Amino acid sequence: MTDATLAQRLTDVQDGIADAAAEAGRAAGEITTVVVTKFQPVELLRELVELGVRDLGENRHQEAREKASELTGLGIRWHFVGQLQGKKAKQVREYASVIHSVDRPALVHALASNESSVDCFVQVNLTGDQERGGASPSQLPGLVDDVLATPGLRLLGLMAVAPLDEEPRRAFAHVRALSERIRSQAPDAVAMSMGMSGDYRAAILEGATHLRIGTAITGNRPQPRLISN
Repeated sequence: MTDATLAQRLTDVQDGIADAAAEAGRAAGEITTVVVTKFQPVELLRELVELGVRDLGENRHQEAREKASELTGLGIRWHFVGQLQGKKAKQVREYASVIHSVDRPALVHALASNESSVDCFVQVNLTGDQERGGASPSQLPGLVDDVLATPGLRLLGLMAVAPLDEEPRRAFAHVRALSERIRSQAPDAVAMSMGMSGDYRAAILEGATHLRIGTAITGNRPQPRLISN
């Protein structure tokens, strides 16, 4: 992968974001693009930084920790976007600026800290599959209260993945409605982390503030290394 190829993909996505934002009557600058670099080599991440990217997302703790250690001092904001085991919570706090996948009370309590603060999203599950990550919509009020009452966590808003069998904009409209509902509890929790490579336009039209985009920018992922989470 050459710099030019990576640069062109990044530019194409940035142009797509700007077009969708204009259609929605929004400013592109209010939208944070988190480039998801799962399985990508450190060299590609360095190229992204050289191209001006500062928000990078990873979804496996050990891989994220290794990359954060190797790329220290480059001004990167690390976003943890994958499912998080409670026993790894304290370790993830050491490098992550934002955790997108808070989905249960036990994880909230594991992330508690009296020494530092980390931004987070509560993940909502838009499917009926309880094996998938995220709290059900009915569980959101209690989970939001847990986050607000826990030291060391700052709630930004909601995170979601559009179900494969549902039209993305309809799914994101559901997230927007849930976001408006929780603001009676958390008036400042106005952010929405939603939208990926194939559906970020629909997410922007429904008010997404954080996009999680991988292959549209980085290209196809290499085969994963055999590494435990």
